[in-house]
Amino acid sequence: VTSSNGDVGFYYRISHESRSTSTKMIFGLFLPSCHKRKITPVLFWLSGLTCDDTNFATKAGSQAFSAAEQQGIAICMPDTSPRHSEDVPNVDSYDLGIGAGFYVDATTDTYKNHYNMYSYITEELPSLLEKEYDLTIKSISGHSMGGHGALTIALREGPTKWASVSAFAPICNPTRCPWGEKAFTAYLGSVDLGKQHDATCILQQRSTPIEGYDNILIDQGTDDNFLKKELKPEEFIAAATSCGQNTTVNMREGFDHSYYFIAAFIASHVEFHGKRLQKKCKAEEKNSTFDFSSTTGKPITCKAMVARAAKQPLTLEEIIVGPPKAGEVRVKVMANALCHTDVYTLDGSDPEGLFPCILGHEAGCVVESVGEGVESIAPGDHVVPCYTPQCCEASCIFCQSPKTNLCPKIRGTQGQGIMPDGTSRFTDKDGNPIYHFMGCSTMSEYTVLAEISCAKISKDMALNRACLFGCGVSTGLGAVWNTCKVEVNSSVAVFGLGAVGLAVVQGAKMAGASKIIVVDVNPKKFDAAIALGATDTVDPSKLDKPVQQYIAGTLTKWGVDYSFDCTGHTEVMRAALECSHRGWGTSCVIGVAASGHEISTRPFQLVTGRVWKGTAFGGFKSRSDVPNLVQKSLDGELPIDHFVTHEFDGVDKTNDAIEALHGGECLRAVVTY
Repeated sequence: VTSSNGDVGFYYRISHESRSTSTKMIFGLFLPSCHKRKITPVLFWLSGLTCDDTNFATKAGSQAFSAAEQQGIAICMPDTSPRHSEDVPNVDSYDLGIGAGFYVDATTDTYKNHYNMYSYITEELPSLLEKEYDLTIKSISGHSMGGHGALTIALREGPTKWASVSAFAPICNPTRCPWGEKAFTAYLGSVDLGKQHDATCILQQRSTPIEGYDNILIDQGTDDNFLKKELKPEEFIAAATSCGQNTTVNMREGFDHSYYFIAAFIASHVEFHGKRLQKKCKAEEKNSTFDFSSTTGKPITCKAMVARAAKQPLTLEEIIVGPPKAGEVRVKVMANALCHTDVYTLDGSDPEGLFPCILGHEAGCVVESVGEGVESIAPGDHVVPCYTPQCCEASCIFCQSPKTNLCPKIRGTQGQGIMPDGTSRFTDKDGNPIYHFMGCSTMSEYTVLAEISCAKISKDMALNRACLFGCGVSTGLGAVWNTCKVEVNSSVAVFGLGAVGLAVVQGAKMAGASKIIVVDVNPKKFDAAIALGATDTVDPSKLDKPVQQYIAGTLTKWGVDYSFDCTGHTEVMRAALECSHRGWGTSCVIGVAASGHEISTRPFQLVTGRVWKGTAFGGFKSRSDVPNLVQKSLDGELPIDHFVTHEFDGVDKTNDAIEALHGGECLRAVVTY
């Protein structure tokens, strides 16, 4: 299964010797491309009568695995019974014995040695998945007999074990249907003993809903031949209503009991579980802690991608990261997003570029230790490094002014690739110093930052997304909201549709702009811009006149209220200015031009009321404003997932991320360490 960014998820069949069934067992497992890159939850799928571990994968896997890849979750597909041994008892019946384990632990003499599917599903298989594949957070679903298993297991064990539960055409009240009566009598000795495995009976014994299950999702076909005699969803609905358990039952007109029915609606179930599983993953990430006691105050040896020279690939090296000095913070880098500024420096276009150095400045980090005098940050805190510091000192006219965010406190040493005390915290294996970059250097598993460069953020935010607020996304949003203060019903033109340009589009839409014109020579980028609010698209290579004349003359009469250059090309900066509105148009330069380049226009453009301005980090004051941006994202007011088009696992994959960025279809490539 290939994801939208080209990464690949895989389906496996895995066999093992089971202690629960005393036989070999086989299960299917789909692992998404993000597995091992971040916490990956798993959805257990329990199949119905006569099925083995392959039926679901064969008949509904295409839809299910694509949805699971999108949601970033694994799917585990166990067998429905023991079968791979001559000792396994069986009968000549589709609804008992092999293929019909009913997800209980048998107690009768005939079946008790092998038919222990409840223990297999709830204990042995989760333990195996945790040990071998690091899959710990789980949900459960199933069809028919498997739907019965999913419901009863989730209701018995609760949301601490299973984050969510759903079912297709489940056997809802098995103690009152022929399938259940036959199975419970054979496996447990009586129908009455089956009540503990009857979802309807379990809810009937409750007077309150199960806290933690906000909803139970069930899909049922109206043309199902087993609906009235075997499935009885109305009994489950009545029991759920009685105890207040929220349940959604979708009666699907014209659908029967087949896998075609499952394939038609499985994507919605995967999405249902995905939302709840990812919510639990975020809670796990928030509560996870690191033990840094063994490294505090000592040098750390770690991996880093070192830029040895301009126009050369980064080299993977083991480096030494010294402990933080006064006013400094050492952090463990959890995720780094590649920015065009990193590539700009690596290409030799940055006049301040120094080599050898460690690039990187968009990251999400956990504080490992702090130096003397550090009070605003503590070990274990989550931070976003910011290349624009904020000292907050009363004597700093820049920090105290609402007009700017350009605190100069450590600008001199930061530009020289060293820490405020004039030295580097990085050395290579030969003891030679390595330069810092933009005060961040996050292409290393550990780095040292100035305290005033650390924005402390909520631990609720996944660090492989929080990193986006370290530069590009914040810069684009802030150019709109802070630098230009775009008003409701304004017209806007955006030149360049990388991550910064799309952030400008998103920010303009959120500010209420009524006309948003986007300009790029790559039409493939237009769909993403339109999805964020663009109203007009322009490919200047297809025009028979300068693009500024097309915008100020054809698309509008006098030009746009605000224009933004997000390309770094000086000729585009001029076009952006000259398409701004006569009398009051404002054009904002965001893109960084190559060393030695100058901008130009006819003075008449400014005399006639246009304003040319620039922005750094979108005018945001880093330590006070980045935490607010993160909170907006957590609150659902500022979605950012669409900026991440490529993801890689391990600092050693940074060159792959650079290659992706050069490919032209990458907005942000996030590398998780």
